[in-house]
Parts: sequence; C-alpha cells; structure tokens
Amino acid sequence: MPYAQIGPIAVQLPDRIETNQQLQDFFPNWDLKLIEDKTGIQQRHIAAEGETSSDLAVAATRKLFEQHQIDPASIDFVLFCTQTPDYPLPTTSCLIQDRLGLSTDCGALDFNLGCSGFVYGLAMADGLIQSGTAKRILLLTAETYSKFIDDDDRSLRTIFGDGAAATLIDASDQQSLWGFKFGSDGSGGDMLLVGDGGARPVEDSIQPRHRKRWKSRLYMDGPSLINFTVEAIPRLVEQILSANGLKDDDIGYYLMHQATWKMLDQLRTRMEVEPERLPIELAKIGNTVSCTIPILIHQMRQKESWNQESNNMLVGFGVGLSWAGCLWKDLYR
Repeated sequence: MPYAQIGPIAVQLPDRIETNQQLQDFFPNWDLKLIEDKTGIQQRHIAAEGETSSDLAVAATRKLFEQHQIDPASIDFVLFCTQTPDYPLPTTSCLIQDRLGLSTDCGALDFNLGCSGFVYGLAMADGLIQSGTAKRILLLTAETYSKFIDDDDRSLRTIFGDGAAATLIDASDQQSLWGFKFGSDGSGGDMLLVGDGGARPVEDSIQPRHRKRWKSRLYMDGPSLINFTVEAIPRLVEQILSANGLKDDDIGYYLMHQATWKMLDQLRTRMEVEPERLPIELAKIGNTVSCTIPILIHQMRQKESWNQESNNMLVGFGVGLSWAGCLWKDLYR
C-alpha cells in the first residue's frame, strides 16, 4: 500500500519586512521590548498592497519546482489551505492550477483552516494516496492575515506575518506519517475571528468574546487561546503517544504551530519537555498561521542537529477552535 511522504518544501515570504524597531519609532508609546519578550517575534514579512495568498503560493511552488527539478505535469492534486483566499469564489486552488500550468486532470481543493491546517492537509493527502486517487500532491499553505489588521493594533500587528509554503507530498512504500488525531470545539469560535466578509449579516455574526479594543477586522482573545492550548495540547500529545504505544522518550522533536514564544514556552513547561525538543523559530517571520509547521520543518532540515531517524510529532492548534497532531519520521533524502 502506498503512503504519503513529506518531500521538499519551499518557502515564499513577502519582500517587505516590518521590524519591531520600525514600529517603536512610529509608535513611541508602545512597549516593544515587553511585547517582544512575550511573543519572541522581532520582525514580520508583510504582503504588499494587491499581493494575495495565491501570489505567495504560486511563487513558493515555482521555487519548489525549480530547486528540485519537479515536472509540473507530475502533480495530480492541489490542496490549498488558506483563510485569506483571493475570492469567495471561484476556488483559489483552481486559479493556482491554471497559473502554474498544471494538467487539467489535476484535482484542486481549498480548505479553510488556520493553525491546524497543515496537519489536516497531510491527513487528506495521505488518504488520497492510500486510496490510489493521487500519487503526487502539492500541499500549499498561504496566509495574508495582515490585510485584516489595523495599523494601530499593537496586539496583532506585532504577532502575525504573511507567507506561503509549498510542500511536495509523494507516494512511498514506507509509512512515515501515522497516528493522526483531530479535535474541534466551535464554542471557542469567538476567540479568534473575522466577523465580516461572509454570507451571514454582520449583525448576526459571531461576536468577539470580550470587548473589541482595536479597529482591526481580525479579533483575537490571546489569554483564552493560551488557556485552551495549555489544556488541550498536552492531552492531545498524550492521546497520540498512548494510542501508538510510545512514550515521551520515543519522540525526537515536537514540531508545533509557532504561535508565540509565551504560548510554546508554557507548553514546554506543562509537558516537561527540554527546549531543544520543542523548538521555537519565529523571531524573524512571526506567526504565519497555517504556514508555521512546514516553515519549521524546512528550517529544522537545515540544522546539523536534525536527526532523520527520530520519530517526531507534528501539532497544530488555534482558530476554530481546531487542533490536530500526528507522528512523522523524515524519510525524505
């Protein structure tokens, strides 16, 4: 039986870089030192006016094809995860298929998930490959949350960055992804939301959990999200370990959604995991939502300490509320 294997990854970040020092110069009343200590973020890449998630995804894919000599004709399915699509319709993945010159026999699917989206995408890719429906899948994640954020919003502007990652998923006779586990709780939908732009009238839409302090279309209740994360994610990790007959010592790295330093450090403490086994690598790019895990994998693969023989766990969590995890061994050479 064929299984999905994570192949090469290419990352595309917008040209514009916004640093904390630039924000401090523009907003002298903001305590950027305190904010940076909590978030661990020093700068973010911000999409240009008119630059969309599909633009970033297409650029990342072209980089992937060039760097790894991939024939576009070999792609038989596109999975595109974004919460900032180009249009309500048509499906953005169909537009990407056309822009990349992929075969018209290629399937194309958008799915709207944020911070857990990459793991969900891996599960869908694994299902397509195991069923024999597809052999080579392009899993794209791309976000431009900056377009939802007001310039004066120090709570969000200092956290979210834009970007895209293109991940090649190939069929393999070796199983490298297993133990998928998912969770969702829509009662927490009021913790992170954009309440306009959909079909439901704004006056009838989900309301923010607490008073909305900023003009941004995007609302986030950070403390509630941290509380959710430090309760749900250690439980998810334990469920995956137990279901697969593993213990913490059997895991090399916990590669988690890169939300903020504070959130991930609290997870390290709650799970009693050494810092090097739960890496935090968001200082130069910020929280790129669905892109953080593939970007993190790309970063880790470039480190001398990366051990391709270890069993790792991939964990995404956030908006929805939605969370997902799986086990992964890096068989890509």
